[in-house]
Amino acid sequence: MELQSPALRELAHAVRHGIPDALGVFWRYAATRGTPLVEPDPEGDPARRLVTFLWRDDAARPATDVLALLHTVTDKDRHAKNLAPHLMEKVPGTDVWAISHRLRADHRASYQFFVAHGPREETLRADRGSWLRVLDTAVPDPLSTRPQLPSRDGRNPSSVMELPDAPVQEWAAPRPGTARGERTEAVVDGRRVHVHLPAGHRADGGPYPVVVLLDGEMWGPVLDFGTALDNLYADGRLPGAVTLMVDTMGRARRVADLSCSEEFVDWLADVLLPWAARSYGAADDPARTVVAGQSAGGLTAAFAAFRRPERFGNALSQSGSFWWPDGTEFDSGSEWLTRQFAVAEQRPVRIRLEVGLQEWMLLPQNRHLRNVLEARGYDVAYDEFNGGHDYACWRGGLAGGLAALLGGS
Repeated sequence: MELQSPALRELAHAVRHGIPDALGVFWRYAATRGTPLVEPDPEGDPARRLVTFLWRDDAARPATDVLALLHTVTDKDRHAKNLAPHLMEKVPGTDVWAISHRLRADHRASYQFFVAHGPREETLRADRGSWLRVLDTAVPDPLSTRPQLPSRDGRNPSSVMELPDAPVQEWAAPRPGTARGERTEAVVDGRRVHVHLPAGHRADGGPYPVVVLLDGEMWGPVLDFGTALDNLYADGRLPGAVTLMVDTMGRARRVADLSCSEEFVDWLADVLLPWAARSYGAADDPARTVVAGQSAGGLTAAFAAFRRPERFGNALSQSGSFWWPDGTEFDSGSEWLTRQFAVAEQRPVRIRLEVGLQEWMLLPQNRHLRNVLEARGYDVAYDEFNGGHDYACWRGGLAGGLAALLGGS
């Protein structure tokens, strides 16, 4: 085993020479520093770091293999039917499993470990069913010192790797003394909506800017994006807003609603927004209304601005699935919404796009939409972050994007 990490090389040297408590010293060092270990790039590139993920074997039940699951990076190889590059290796004579990556110093990603106790060929199976079983049992890094990223559907949380040059997410964590807004839940025309209201909100105190946030079951009860909103309000980066986190009501409903569905977008415009105006004093001004989403939700956010610009004057799309429709990725039927923006009358809307540099399946289509919008004269902002299809990245972009779109309201 060739060890890239200086810390691991030092450990291996100490173990070979029988230095007392060498392994204990190493694990105490790892626990103090926090993992993964981040060391200078072995090739001397100041824009990169050597990042080493560690797993401590359980003496009572040793692993046969350990997979390090780095969000989107591992997914890319899984799509290529090859998980072998993500197998960790055992440092001889120790209980240390390790794998190192050279990564750009601005990379952010969630990650987990899959601890295997069976044949390697089973561990490396890349079909969808096997991959879902891996995700169902993967666990966070017990030595990470950063707050975990919660998961839904009963899965374990993820750990988060944030290299030193990654964009700061200063609004994500709760702050002592910051006024907390009201969090409530409602059912609107049969659909759950998680509502966040700013501290001191009064229904007759509006009209308030309004944010419609898709995949609300994640942003509300799982990720508590209300904490970021409270911090943004306290910092004066965002005016107090009525935030409507719209539940997608299950996978099948999500697929139907977040695929440029006219019916769903019209429901948002004609049912949800008027209800919010009556209930919470939400504004009916499109310039003070944002619709935001990720993945298929990012596609739908842009579509909402296209279809109903008189209600949605601002769209924030993160990692939008602009290749849609399904099955058309490589033919003339692909990128339907981009083609609509290219030929239709310009809408009076602002659109903010962001996509991860690791999102090999989305990056070209997001760049294409940006080019089309710019050519048509739209007010468009575009950003590429060094990360993947990952809530660890999206939470920062969502906070910053809302501040940019509504900060002047």
